[in-house]
Amino acid sequence: MEALDIRPATRDDLPAIVEIYNEAVRNTTGTYDAEPHTLEQRMAWLEHYEAKGFPVLVENSGRAWGSLSPFVERPGFKHTAVCSVYVAEMARGQGLGTGLLKALLGEGIRRGLHTVLAAVDGANEASLRLHEKLGFTRVGCFLEIAHKDGRWYDVVYLQRML
Repeated sequence: MEALDIRPATRDDLPAIVEIYNEAVRNTTGTYDAEPHTLEQRMAWLEHYEAKGFPVLVENSGRAWGSLSPFVERPGFKHTAVCSVYVAEMARGQGLGTGLLKALLGEGIRRGLHTVLAAVDGANEASLRLHEKLGFTRVGCFLEIAHKDGRWYDVVYLQRML
């Protein structure tokens, strides 16, 4: 596996971020959004994350991105984040998700977070394995909590203490 060049996202990365995210919207249960996002929506999203001090990281070639986001935007949860990682379809299985998730966990530690959560489609064995490989533990499963494309989906919650 090649060495990954992972860095903070900039506005110049937004077209690739939108493309990768919208592929996930259309073809996966990596997100339960029903409609593709626009560049303007993602610009507002990036600005919101930057203002809150939560990182959005990209793999430098534009094949993957990940973020930490607030679990709940209330003071009592300020040391808890939710991680998200998205990899371009043609780049899956090459270690990009692992590299990004490791980088996000490092950012969480650097920023003084106490724990990171992940919400994963119960049938997404690859994502569940990835999180467990990096020390996440399954802490619960919500049955038929998400609905997309006429189907109900279970969502597994995983947690990693930092």
